[in-house]
Amino acid sequence: MKTNVNLWWILAGFFFLCSGLYTGWNIIEHSSLPWYHATEWVGSVVLLFTAFMAIMIGFYVDRVHRAQGGELPEDVLTSDIDDGDPEMGEFSPWSWWPLVLAFSAALGMIGLAVGNFLLPIAGAVFLVAIVGWVYEYYRGYFAR
Repeated sequence: MKTNVNLWWILAGFFFLCSGLYTGWNIIEHSSLPWYHATEWVGSVVLLFTAFMAIMIGFYVDRVHRAQGGELPEDVLTSDIDDGDPEMGEFSPWSWWPLVLAFSAALGMIGLAVGNFLLPIAGAVFLVAIVGWVYEYYRGYFAR
């Protein structure tokens, strides 16, 4: 986790450096104009805000690292692979409902791109898919 913190702080410094270089390069490139007209504001502000985002994430990850009071298994050189293997939950590898759900999302996107008449059809397929996925353990071969 400490490595993640350091990476975010390095990224913040990199984006600050890029922001300064980008702004300076624009001012030098358009030296015939005053500095406030020579600056390309959108790129400068975006790079600056990206640096602020990296600072924010680095600060958060650092606070989480300090609050947990220990190292993650990924940070300890003597740990095994099984040490960082948490229980992820119960999944149905035989389930077809996620595929139907993805089809409804694709149909909805095609409906937005081609014609609005596909949106109610996509909504209906979505409702069938989500109800089927939620209730797949209540009926059929895998009922509980």
